[in-house]
Amino acid sequence: MIGQLEYATTLKYNFPNPPTVSTLKELQIPQRFIKLSLASMQSVKGRYLQIQSENLPTPIIAGDHSEIEEPIPMNISSVSARLMPLKPLQDETPIIAVDVSSVRLGETDVGILCAVRGAIVWSVQRKYGYLRIGPFPFHITEENSREVMSLLRFYRFFPSGLGSPRLEDMQVRLCNLVERWLQMSICSSSYGSIILWDGSLTAGTTDSPLTLIRRILEEAKNRLNTVLAFSKVTGIRVLGRRMTDLVLKYPPPCLFKMDELPHSTSGSLRLLGNVYIAKLAWGLSAFRLDIDRRVREEEGLRALRRLLGNDILYQGYPETLRLAHILSTFTASEVIGIQRFVAQRYNLRIVVRPSVRRTLFGPFGTRFEN
Repeated sequence: MIGQLEYATTLKYNFPNPPTVSTLKELQIPQRFIKLSLASMQSVKGRYLQIQSENLPTPIIAGDHSEIEEPIPMNISSVSARLMPLKPLQDETPIIAVDVSSVRLGETDVGILCAVRGAIVWSVQRKYGYLRIGPFPFHITEENSREVMSLLRFYRFFPSGLGSPRLEDMQVRLCNLVERWLQMSICSSSYGSIILWDGSLTAGTTDSPLTLIRRILEEAKNRLNTVLAFSKVTGIRVLGRRMTDLVLKYPPPCLFKMDELPHSTSGSLRLLGNVYIAKLAWGLSAFRLDIDRRVREEEGLRALRRLLGNDILYQGYPETLRLAHILSTFTASEVIGIQRFVAQRYNLRIVVRPSVRRTLFGPFGTRFEN
């Protein structure tokens, strides 16, 4: 049984009055991205669209599919930790969350067909509003892969020195590109808000370029916004145990900070935030929480107290971020609807592709097929 909460009815374009979030209705995706989406779909006309016979495609969540961070082992002699109880601070601070996902709709004889969608959710006095961006369909082929790579390189999402990535990887890159656009738009159009990200403030990967993440955080800080990044999983371990297991026995709401955590790993990864373990409500889960390192610790903790006082915490997870995930994720019925629409619009013929593993191994062919 999935726990659900009751929400006040909120119209899709009923944006709150405070100027901190009213400018979100002017948010625009760059025309170059939209033109590339429309141009790529021209190459799909009249082709066969192969879909799986069972197990509908699994959506890719931008924050969940970022490159796995390297484990950061810590010796017992270097561990220094602080437990910090928290008291909610209730005011009218807007809470804004963003999440993005993509899904593969099927394959053609020359490429893959996918769609990308983002969602922004905000809360003012616990009244929720949302805005969906997309979905944007893409037909990614070997022929138009150069145009996709050119777009990624233009926004620093693909180093110029590397070769061509796989078509499947381009879907992930486009998903993360939309996520960073929305994050930058929110940070530059909001003022004095709490902005929630799905993921961490670890940078230095292809999905999270160091210069881009620093620029977004700087834009947020200049406009007195505070970015709080929540991770459901983390590669940081202490004495071989997951970092998030250390606070399960403590009463919420509380933070557990690991002092002397290195700012970087042996590779290219950089930790741009102060890293905490957050247990914000009763439940089974604690989360890794990153707060921008350039924000004073007192300001970061005050922002977290405002989150506690102005948003609902379900199982210790912010409700705005939970709704952003739900609204951006493609459901099974939406995938079928998009496949049907694309088939009619571009004269596609849908062909059901049998599962080779199921044919060979029967009930033992359970591994997910790309």
